[in-house]
Amino acid sequence: MVTWFSSPAEAAARLAEVGYLADPATATTAYLAGTLEKPVLVEGPAGVGKTELAKAIARAAGAELIRLQCYEGLDEARALYEWNYKKQLLRIQATTTDQRWEETHDEIFTEEFLLSRPLLSAIRRPVDAAPTVLLIDEVDKTDIEVEGLLLEVLSDFQVTIPELGTVVAVRRPLVILTSNAARELSEALKRRCLYLHLEYPSLEREREILTSQVPGLDELVAGQLVSVVARLRELELKKAPSIAESVDWARTLIALEIDDLDETAIRETLGVVLKHISDQERAIKELRLTATSRPT
Repeated sequence: MVTWFSSPAEAAARLAEVGYLADPATATTAYLAGTLEKPVLVEGPAGVGKTELAKAIARAAGAELIRLQCYEGLDEARALYEWNYKKQLLRIQATTTDQRWEETHDEIFTEEFLLSRPLLSAIRRPVDAAPTVLLIDEVDKTDIEVEGLLLEVLSDFQVTIPELGTVVAVRRPLVILTSNAARELSEALKRRCLYLHLEYPSLEREREILTSQVPGLDELVAGQLVSVVARLRELELKKAPSIAESVDWARTLIALEIDDLDETAIRETLGVVLKHISDQERAIKELRLTATSRPT
């Protein structure tokens, strides 16, 4: 059995070492995920660090990250496994004509022709391999049928392949599911998970994130930046600035040697954090910036 973290405090410390500043609730949930071997459903708006949490846990624990990116139309073949039909066809064509179909069938439905997708790959990890973090990203974008597949896999961490039998995980991965709450997930799926809700950090917390992620960032500029970002997030935008975009903005200011985030600096670098022209125009209006030129 893998010991992921020995306590919430150790989880917070080790996550901080790899650049993720976890609050007490997040550190406690990370600890419990490993101790209880239960999946974690992390919900919240886009850009608050849900996916980054899974990556940070993998870095902190020296684990391999296996990611299933969810999208509308995702099916079992892309999430779990499928057979290499082209290779099977070539084997059939190479088979002698006097061989019985039963014999051919047994030859083509073997490990040699199996294509593992993320869910099966996470379950089939050998015991002597590095521990595994399974990230099921943006699960709210999938169809309800995929939730049924996840319920089956996450309940017992086993998969039945009709041609090969049942594959049981010899060592359970630490599972993180993320959701932007685009749709309500089933109660059955939620019951099997620990739940963590993430929101945008406070001004002070985001300043800590910036100074830890961007060495050399001036304290004054960091304060100005998080204040402006907070004001932008209060506007009705198509896409509010994420934490990662705040970090990118800080790095931009250093690259341009800007030591004061005044109106001109904001206007000229707004494209780092706002990626829609309508959002930039709204920000210029609401922040009362002088629109001497079209934002870039």
